[in-house]
Amino acid sequence: MITSSGVVPVKGGQTKVLSGDQIIDLHAATVEILEEIGIKVLHNDALEIMEGNGCIVDFDKKIVKVPEDVLMKFVEKAPSEIMLCGRDPKYDVKLDASDNVYVMGGAGALHVIDLEGNYRPSTLQDLKDLTRLEDTLENMDIAHFLVTPQDIPQVGFEMITFAEMLKNQTRNFYALVGGCREGLNYELEMASVAAGSVEEVKKRPFFVAGLCIISPLTQNSEFIEELFACGENNIPAYVESDALAGGTTPFTIAGTVVEINANVLSAIALAQMANPGAPCVYASSSGILDMGSLNLAGSAPESTLIHMAQAQMAHHYGLPYYGSNTPDSKQPDAQAGYERALHFLGCAMAGVNIIHVAIGNLEMMALANYEQCLIDNEILGAAFRMVRGVDCSREAIGVDAFREVGHSGQFLDCKHTIDFLRKERWEPGLTDRSSWDSWQSRTGGKDMRERAKVKVREILETHNPVYIDEKKAEEIDKIASAAQKEIANISKKNS
Repeated sequence: MITSSGVVPVKGGQTKVLSGDQIIDLHAATVEILEEIGIKVLHNDALEIMEGNGCIVDFDKKIVKVPEDVLMKFVEKAPSEIMLCGRDPKYDVKLDASDNVYVMGGAGALHVIDLEGNYRPSTLQDLKDLTRLEDTLENMDIAHFLVTPQDIPQVGFEMITFAEMLKNQTRNFYALVGGCREGLNYELEMASVAAGSVEEVKKRPFFVAGLCIISPLTQNSEFIEELFACGENNIPAYVESDALAGGTTPFTIAGTVVEINANVLSAIALAQMANPGAPCVYASSSGILDMGSLNLAGSAPESTLIHMAQAQMAHHYGLPYYGSNTPDSKQPDAQAGYERALHFLGCAMAGVNIIHVAIGNLEMMALANYEQCLIDNEILGAAFRMVRGVDCSREAIGVDAFREVGHSGQFLDCKHTIDFLRKERWEPGLTDRSSWDSWQSRTGGKDMRERAKVKVREILETHNPVYIDEKKAEEIDKIASAAQKEIANISKKNS
């Protein structure tokens, strides 16, 4: 949560879905898979590194079997604490393997529902506007590009979204690297325009690279190149498995948790073999397959349980966890509301350290909606108040207030009420609690979506910060354009 003094985590972890014995069983199954089945590693240097550090490698099949002692030796080298720096230090996020909870913005939608209600491909202007909108949200701690613009080149788009996130906000942000070392080098160059030098970026990196592993049990060359490049440059990495229960992993929650665990832990171990101390976050955007539609059911209760369990597994190894999913609904409707509320509460109460894709997404992350950004911020605020629980201190109980008011009195103007007005109560921004007549007279009977739309328009008209001066912005855009073209050429050569 963003406060006047900086980013303050919400203390989660009230609910544990796994017992200690179940964690041991899931770990044992993970070890059995890694020792007996192994991981497919499609990178020759990585195969050499893993063999040199005690793994059993079949170079012909590119299968690596990882003994438990080797796995744990290198997983333990990964930092348990990682500072996710904001470009503005007030947005620094201290990430660790506790139950502290932070929130990341929405991600990568190919389509939007705009403020006129039109469903259309997302644009670069949408990215600029949605980034400005999210910049005002107190419950978003870490930024993410909410849309992948469809009016820019699609090969190498990562360079353009990086430039826009750099120019339009100052929180730590999620970045895609483009599947090659050159992509990260270009991003470091763009970041150096804002920071002053590449060395300054490496000292206080204000972006984290999202690196996606293939399920089941596969690490491809592009992922490993990105993993090595991040470690060499001190750029934190979300080591992310996007498993689909029933599709790319067993249909059961436990089977999916084990596959994610095996894939992510072996990748983090590889990162430490190559670059000891490389900052890595155990990450997942996994969920269950809906057998009716064969789509990801991102907000199914089973998908939420995957993340609740995965957080416990990550913490068992002393690693911070990032994970979550988005509503399956296509509109900011009752379905989206209940999906968000249950998912946010589950993730927060399980101690998911970064609730990912938490702002503005619909339709399993394929769709973005302007109003949903504010509605999600509202739901997060309410959920976090519930997670905060009940203060039972003597001061909060207020025995002295009973003495002050006595029998048959009222507490409305009591000093105790005034003292606790802000401490005890969550203050809604969009929620309407008035009577029917008052609601009609004040808002014209607007529902939450319509009220959010009015507020979005106000924000976009008035919130126009300048975080990068014009000359530096032009330089960043020039680098991004050259980077996009080079990555497109690299992709063409490799295809």
